[in-house]
Amino acid sequence: MRLAISTVVLAGIGLMLWGAMNLTQVKSAAALGEEAMQHVERIVAFGPRPAGSEALRKSREYIIDNLRSAGFITEEESFTALTPAGNIPMTNIIATLPGRSDRTIVLATHYETKLTKQFEFVGANDGGSGTGLLLALAKRIANSTYERTIRLVFFDGEEAFFEWSALDSLYGSRHLAEKWKASGESSKIGAFLLIDMIGDSNLNIRRESHSTPWLNDMIWRTAARLGYEQYFLPISGAVEDDHIPFLQAGVPAADLIDFNYGPSNRYWHSADDTLDKLSAQSLGIVGEVLLAVVEELDEKQ
Repeated sequence: MRLAISTVVLAGIGLMLWGAMNLTQVKSAAALGEEAMQHVERIVAFGPRPAGSEALRKSREYIIDNLRSAGFITEEESFTALTPAGNIPMTNIIATLPGRSDRTIVLATHYETKLTKQFEFVGANDGGSGTGLLLALAKRIANSTYERTIRLVFFDGEEAFFEWSALDSLYGSRHLAEKWKASGESSKIGAFLLIDMIGDSNLNIRRESHSTPWLNDMIWRTAARLGYEQYFLPISGAVEDDHIPFLQAGVPAADLIDFNYGPSNRYWHSADDTLDKLSAQSLGIVGEVLLAVVEELDEKQ
């Protein structure tokens, strides 16, 4: 992803203690976060996972096995991407839990890591955190009943191979958005919720300003209702990420991303993007907000 614009509008941010929340909510978020972290650990153990690599293939098998065990119907959407590094095979993973309606709610992330030759990039946060959280959410979603069909999408090829541009980035999301628009599937999507880099132990999520305003409003309102307002900041900034192709296809979409990773964002795309920089609490917070937003969307659509 790329940060395009940063507009800071700071207001008073009230302090909130984790232990001050409803005990049931605390336990639920903690359990969700710990499960997500376990998935992140397993994924990071595969090592660097750039598109087309053997490590990414192993990650894909791990993701699909867990999705199927949770009760989702899985599909591998393979294609060849023309990149500055040549033709690269890529595979999006689409997991579906049918509801009573064919109207859909999509939760998405990317699961590959940026190709680097200067250092070993394991992408614990960038590529790992969103993947781990969606896998943890899969069980909870499968154990609930929804009117709408729920889809979990894991994109390949989010990262640029050389320098970020409209053609060297977002390969998987551009491919799927185009395919779903052509088939009419995109018209069935009531909301597209993207997560990226949400495991930072110092969690600070800004309102992504490309995102659909009413969907951002719902997310921030939900976070406040759950007592997490200190982590969802009254700050806006635009980020180019996997939600952009879906916005362009006319789909309501929002990106939950903490694009302030380490001092001056120095952990991003660096050898320092490792497990010790992540927090199960952060993963649990984002997961609880997502589940509550999905429930509200399901009731209103």
